[in-house]
Order: sequence, then C-alpha cells, then structure tokens
Amino acid sequence: MFQTRLLRTGAARVGAAIVLLFLLVGLLAPWIAPSDPLQIHMEHKLSLPSLEYPLGTDHLGRCVLSRLIYGTRTSLFYSLAALAGVFSISVPIGLLAGYAGGKIDHLIMRIIDILLAFPSLILSLAITAVLGPSIKNLLIAFVAVWWTGYARVIRGMVLQIKESDFIMAARAAGTSHFKIVVRHILLNTSRPILVLTSLEIGTILLSLAGLSFLGLGAQPPTPEWGVMLNDSRPYIQTAPRLMLFPGLTIMLAVLGFNLLGEGLKPADQGLPEPRKEGVSP
Repeated sequence: MFQTRLLRTGAARVGAAIVLLFLLVGLLAPWIAPSDPLQIHMEHKLSLPSLEYPLGTDHLGRCVLSRLIYGTRTSLFYSLAALAGVFSISVPIGLLAGYAGGKIDHLIMRIIDILLAFPSLILSLAITAVLGPSIKNLLIAFVAVWWTGYARVIRGMVLQIKESDFIMAARAAGTSHFKIVVRHILLNTSRPILVLTSLEIGTILLSLAGLSFLGLGAQPPTPEWGVMLNDSRPYIQTAPRLMLFPGLTIMLAVLGFNLLGEGLKPADQGLPEPRKEGVSP
C-alpha cells in the first residue's frame, strides 16, 4: 500500500517529522514566539543570544527567533499558495491537452513550448519587475511561468491512461467525456500528482525565498526568511549569525519536504520530472 511504503522509509519519516514541526511552529507562532517580531529595540540591536533573545537580535533590535517563527508561517503560506496556483492551471490544461488530443493538444503544447523556451527565473524576474516588487506580484509571476512544466507532465500521464482498457470500456458504455476525465483519468492521476506536489514544494519554497532575498517578494519589515537574509547582508562580517539562522531554517525546511517527497516517490516509480526550461521534442 501507498501509506505502508511511506512508513517503511526512514528518510520519509524524518521528512514528515520536519514538515510537521514547521507546520506546528507556523500555526502556533503567536503562542510560542518570545517577542513581537516587528517590535524595534534600538538599545538592544545586534545583541548576542540571551535568555530574553535566544538567538539574539538584528540590526533594529528585533528578536531573531520570533522573526524566524513568524517567518515560518509567511514562507509556508506563500509557498502553498504558489503551489495551489500552479496546479490549478496545470492540471486542467494538462487534462484537456492529453484527453482531447488533435489540434487542441497541438495548440496547447506549442504555447507551452514557447513559454519553456525562456528561462523560468528570468521570465519571473521580468514579470515581477513590470508589475512591481511585492509578494502578491511575485506569486502572480511565479504561477504564470511555472505551470507549463507541470502541465506537460500531467499531459503525459493522461496520454498513458486514456488508452487503458477501462477507459475504452467507459466510452463503450456511453459515459460522457466529462465523467471519464473526472472519475477515471483525474482519479488515477491524483496519486502521481500528489507525489509531484510533495517533491516540488521544497523547490518552490527555496525559489520564493531567493526572489524575496533579491527584493522582489515580501518587503521589509515582513518576517520572511528571504527578507531576513537580505536585511543581514551588511552585517555578514560583524554578525554572521544573522544570515546563518534563516539560511539554516530554509535548508531544514527544504530538506524536510524533499525527504518526504522521496519517500512518496517509490509508490509511483517512473514519474517524469517537470521541465521548466527548454522545448519539448
């Protein structure tokens, strides 16, 4: 069984524990954060770790631990929002292209090929620069660019499934195309899509943090990991811990999602990887 294979994988159990920890920290942030993440105490700026400030303070005297805790809520929420936006576009388009075939499939794939010809990161940067730096505009740019690779993967799944005997039987029984797509094809692709989702959320989290670090995502004083890294750049020599803590947090979160995804992957061996750049053959 799918769940049994997951539980038997030690790495997946570690990944699930890490992900669960971050989710709990994000949900319980108002109760476990020792201080207000936005409160400024200039008299305590760049303070070393202490009982009052377990990870010290930043250049404005704000509690680093509190900002990391609230940043968990911000980073995970935006990553999940981006993931939901990407799949809300890629799943219907992939299903349509794979099931309809013919001219519709050809048209959709040519549009995807054109978008994939541009480097995804550069195209996201361009869209965000036009719309203006903000987390809302970054999510719009991210979703507008990244859905293409996933749509190709889902289309490939549909092309395999729609030639199965049970699909032929459903057609012969007079089942409508809509019911075939929803009840049979979508249901049978849901597990690979779940695996693909778990594998990619770490990449999305890392990408959003990187773009926020460049100043294109969340804006100060928002407690977000990429913003914290950007704010800490001037103090990398005098207070390197300011970059160390958010960097380690990002690494641990991405590691947790990757381990969880790798634990799910054996249940669906042969799952193709989404191509975010290049042109399909």
